[in-house]
Amino acid sequence: MPVEKIVLNASPLILLCNGELDFILPSLFAEVVVPEAVWQEIVSGPHLDRAAQLLPGLDWPKKERVNPVPDVVRWDLGIGETEVLSFALRHSGYTPVLDDMLAKKCARSLGIQTMGTGTILILAKEDGLIESVEQSLRKLQNAGLWISEPIIQMLKRKAGE
Repeated sequence: MPVEKIVLNASPLILLCNGELDFILPSLFAEVVVPEAVWQEIVSGPHLDRAAQLLPGLDWPKKERVNPVPDVVRWDLGIGETEVLSFALRHSGYTPVLDDMLAKKCARSLGIQTMGTGTILILAKEDGLIESVEQSLRKLQNAGLWISEPIIQMLKRKAGE
């Protein structure tokens, strides 16, 4: 079943904005939710940061106030990850997008399917929004993504590159 609605954590949104790939999100998904804590983390960032400048003027993300769920709070994640997973627990039609390994482990323990930035790039390639997952990953590396070469190669294989 295709993912139609997502709830975004800060790092994927920052990376996609700073890598000039943010256009992918409203093209792929009917709804993009950004929890209040994530929104504040981004707009409170360095004023020269493209994501901090861009986010307040975008018309496609829905900013949502989220009350953390105790089962997520117990994991002692960052406030952004906590709100993303809490929102997803309360709204089952939304897929959390995050790259943090502990947050993904928490999600698995709670039965929540997640996706990461790499998966978004694969979907974007399948939709013809980008030409190459590898080129886009390299762009994101230049924007600050830390990703190992084996992960890049795995994502390329999944994308048929």
